[in-house]
Amino acid sequence: MSRAVVCDTAAEAVSGVADGATVLVGGFGLAGLPTVLIDALIAQGARDLTIVSNNAGTAETGLAALLAAGRVRKVICSFPRQSDSYVFDGLYRAGQVALELVPQGNLAERIRAAGAGIGAFYCPTGVGTLLTEGKEIRTINGRDYALEYPIHGDVALIRAHVGDRAGNLVYRKTARNFGPVMATAATLTIAEVSRVVDIGQLDPEAIVTPGIYVNRILETRT
Repeated sequence: MSRAVVCDTAAEAVSGVADGATVLVGGFGLAGLPTVLIDALIAQGARDLTIVSNNAGTAETGLAALLAAGRVRKVICSFPRQSDSYVFDGLYRAGQVALELVPQGNLAERIRAAGAGIGAFYCPTGVGTLLTEGKEIRTINGRDYALEYPIHGDVALIRAHVGDRAGNLVYRKTARNFGPVMATAATLTIAEVSRVVDIGQLDPEAIVTPGIYVNRILETRT
């Protein structure tokens, strides 16, 4: 059985993330957000990043801190604005970060398609709005669909509840959100977990992300 690399430090976990990388970041608000890995990425120094996540950061921590550090060139997300997304708001209005707005279901499916090896797919969401302007539209069984392409990541930063030394992951409630599909869609998947256990200690029926998709794992005890 292949084993993920169990990293001793967060710095080791994010080492090698290159400038210009597309980084898939799990989380739905704060649920499932890999904050330790994001902080380590800030310290690591990679810049000109494209961040793919459900939202564009809250307050001044997590993704917002990465944005405030000037490391992000573009954000691909579903919900860029909320009551405390002022970091992104300011950068976007100043023209310092680009935005690609993607409906939430489309975002999840485009990431899933990348992991499943699907070249493209047709979806009705957004047809007739600015979100599908310039996209190929096809009528299927009397309904219009827009052609959507997968979102591949160079790196995925995700948070799970418990992982084993083979990289198998289980999640806790809504913290499951985008992590499973992101793990399949990236060249390098890094998982932050509360606890690392020995192989065989996880119930196979409870494993959501098989270790074959996970390259590095970091225990945070949080």
